[in-house]
Amino acid sequence: MNYVKPIISWAIALWACKIFLFSLPYKFTKHPDTEHIFGTIGQWISDTINEGLGNLFTSIGSYLVGSFELITSIVLLIPAVFWVLNKTGLRKSGSMRQRFHAIGGLMASAVMVGAVFFHLFTPLGIEVLHEGKSDGGSLFYAAVSILVLGLVLFFLNRAGLSKHHA
Repeated sequence: MNYVKPIISWAIALWACKIFLFSLPYKFTKHPDTEHIFGTIGQWISDTINEGLGNLFTSIGSYLVGSFELITSIVLLIPAVFWVLNKTGLRKSGSMRQRFHAIGGLMASAVMVGAVFFHLFTPLGIEVLHEGKSDGGSLFYAAVSILVLGLVLFFLNRAGLSKHHA
């Protein structure tokens, strides 16, 4: 029974990393789909909050979001590095998986709160339409899944935040 939480934690972490890391080429190369998404949100920000902020979001939003998703993926995957170091004898200490998965779960949920908000409350919509094609809501549903599962990851591993490791 001691393996249930780690298995669930790794499944959630790997799902989030898959979504985050596979989207990076789109975000960092300003793919037309990414331009449409961040441009739509940027225009909404310009119209409702501030034009300068909207223009800034349109131009660098994908880089900022992509960078945060990359950092989150690193945090979620760091326990694998510690596990290898422990197995090879290069590092001798307890598991840090819980701590990193708790923090990474919160980070994943935080970035997806923004994504879900923009899908629900801006012209972007749940189903992203671009050049006559629909994503069928896949981006929205992936965001919701990571938002919820990130919170699950945090609650499964929150005890690791109170443990002191050498």
